[in-house]
Amino acid sequence: MSSFTIHGLPVSPGIAIGYVHLVSHALLEVSHYRIPDKHLDAEVARLDDALATVQGELMGLKTAAAQQHREVGAFVDLQLMMLADPLLGSEARQLVRGKKCNAEWALVQRMNVLIEQFEKIEDPYLRERQADVVQVVERLVKVLLGHPGHLPPKRRDGMGSVIVAHDLSPTDTISFRDHNIAGFVTDIGGPTSHTAIVARSLLLPAVVGLYHIRMLVEEDELVIIDGTRGVVIINPEERLVEEYQLRRRELEIERTRLQRLKETEPRTLDGERIELLANIEGSKDIASVRAANADGIGLFRTEFLFIGRDVLPDEDEQFETYRSVLKAFAPKPVTIRTFDVGADKMLNAMHQKHPGANPALGLRAVRYALAEPQMFLVQLRALLRASVHGKLRIMVPMLAHVAEIEQCLQLIARAKEELQAEKHRFDAQVEVGGMIEVPAAALSLGMFLRRLSFLSIGTNDLIQYTLAVDRADESVVHLYDPLHPAVLKLISSTIQAGARVGMPVSVCGEMAGDPAYTALLLGMGLRNFSMHPGQILEIKQGVLHADLNDLVPKVQRILKMDEQGKVREAVARLMG
Repeated sequence: MSSFTIHGLPVSPGIAIGYVHLVSHALLEVSHYRIPDKHLDAEVARLDDALATVQGELMGLKTAAAQQHREVGAFVDLQLMMLADPLLGSEARQLVRGKKCNAEWALVQRMNVLIEQFEKIEDPYLRERQADVVQVVERLVKVLLGHPGHLPPKRRDGMGSVIVAHDLSPTDTISFRDHNIAGFVTDIGGPTSHTAIVARSLLLPAVVGLYHIRMLVEEDELVIIDGTRGVVIINPEERLVEEYQLRRRELEIERTRLQRLKETEPRTLDGERIELLANIEGSKDIASVRAANADGIGLFRTEFLFIGRDVLPDEDEQFETYRSVLKAFAPKPVTIRTFDVGADKMLNAMHQKHPGANPALGLRAVRYALAEPQMFLVQLRALLRASVHGKLRIMVPMLAHVAEIEQCLQLIARAKEELQAEKHRFDAQVEVGGMIEVPAAALSLGMFLRRLSFLSIGTNDLIQYTLAVDRADESVVHLYDPLHPAVLKLISSTIQAGARVGMPVSVCGEMAGDPAYTALLLGMGLRNFSMHPGQILEIKQGVLHADLNDLVPKVQRILKMDEQGKVREAVARLMG
């Protein structure tokens, strides 16, 4: 077969060269058949055995993760929780008995119901958690169908294997390193999926969103994965293989060089100190933040303490989580964002609220918090109690109205009064900031500047709302463009407004961790970047090579452009 190239979403950088190992998509093989009454007990027992088997597999993976890849532990916990959820197992049992159907089909029906609930979630990250449900069910179905594991035997020729699958779970990827896996490609997935996050943590090149890749390749075909560009080359010519082998060696050398920057202070060529902070989801990320020697935490996403639980975390549980992170990084600053959730099914213990026709424009983030003041107050009390154990900064998401700011500040004041009356210690001077995520906020910054201590630009949502593009919607994702002139003007004006009054402004969206935008953001005046811990050293390298005296006038010219094509060309030249 001749060589051909396909393009997907790059989610983990690097070059992989290896031979295809196809992983079956068990869910496509599930048939529906009737179970005679006399065999129903045996069918339910078969389902229970599968549940027990998968629970044992996941517990084993959790042990392996604790020893080798601690960042995977939380993903395993989530899948164990889904496995134990009555909405899956108990409902599937009832379906087997009620419909007199086989266990595989019952599980798939329950999975489809749960997926429909996830589809109503407007937040792209949370919506992609439906993949965890699918992966748990697929693991169960494979046990029921008697399928072997997904890992290939180690090759004797020393070459690596490239996993080609419809989708992979984070738990599947834990053992990749022990089986000479070079990288993987999948039909579905996105940059914020758990699998993508694990791939980056394991330094495995990966490309996802290739749709029907499993139909286009055969077992043992040679392929090249370019995880940086999102390119997969099938049956490459020898010349191409040699070229990519050279690129891979260069990347390995570059990765080693980056590690040497860990202790280097992030200063531009003209001496400007830049703050490089980390985005985290909990105490499980502490080790990776320390490995990158971040200047602190620019975004702690607390909603991951709340989602998918029948009983929400109480004040003491939240306090312990916040305290552990603050103590780990003291005296460095830790910015903790109050819960950013929507009116969705993830918060099982909350009063359910109708998501509305368009949940992205409905009750979410600060709007939800103010609609649930008691829940919000519990979090604020926990945050304030933890504030004595480090340098806490409280950040409120998606502010747009002055009334929202004032109500939040009033609730914080009330929490302080309650804690004081109860003789709890707290930092009375804790800073409170807000996220700029909607155009209305970026265009009316005065009310923020007068009432808050710092601002953080959430570029993911700011781009989405400015361009009216859902970045998780495959039909319009090509219109999601960080370099749209309107987006750049909103980011720049926010940074400049903060600079005029001496208020710190950071960027904590994906743009902050993308080296393609480092020079652009520096030229706009940004001095505080917050990103995934694994991106910090590469961004630091860009900072060390930047000359602000040269960048600023060039960026000012870019900001005057009103055509995306010209902006893109100018930004490319900016990067040299």
